[in-house]
Amino acid sequence: MTQQRNVRGLRRDPGGRLATIGDLLGAAFAGLAAGLAVLLVFEAIVSLAGISTFGDTNGWLAVILPVWLFTEEYRAEGFGAHRAIVTVLGAGFGVAAGMTAAGLIAGFVPSLVSGAAGAATGTVVYCLVWFYGLRWLRHRSG
Repeated sequence: MTQQRNVRGLRRDPGGRLATIGDLLGAAFAGLAAGLAVLLVFEAIVSLAGISTFGDTNGWLAVILPVWLFTEEYRAEGFGAHRAIVTVLGAGFGVAAGMTAAGLIAGFVPSLVSGAAGAATGTVVYCLVWFYGLRWLRHRSG
């Protein structure tokens, strides 16, 4: 399998998908960090304006850029039932794990923190299911 490096240093296979789990997790966490930074700036502005208190915004909003990444990975995968199966399983397990993580700490921290923890957990679970699930199904189908 030939791998190509783009300007950002991410390795991609000939189909355009990220080639390693490290690249996928790294890109997803970079998007999560950027989303969280934007969310913190928004939260600070809203808090300084007196509209709400700091920490009231839902931290799940930080997952917007990783979802965009996952959409691009889905499109690069091409057609087939395997991508739909892995997407549904990854989203289901990711949301379930993220909601569990957020729910476990929700009583102790602001919703911004619990939502961000849930978003991070869901992102990791989705990345693992997507990356290894696709390869496993592709290997089984021949």
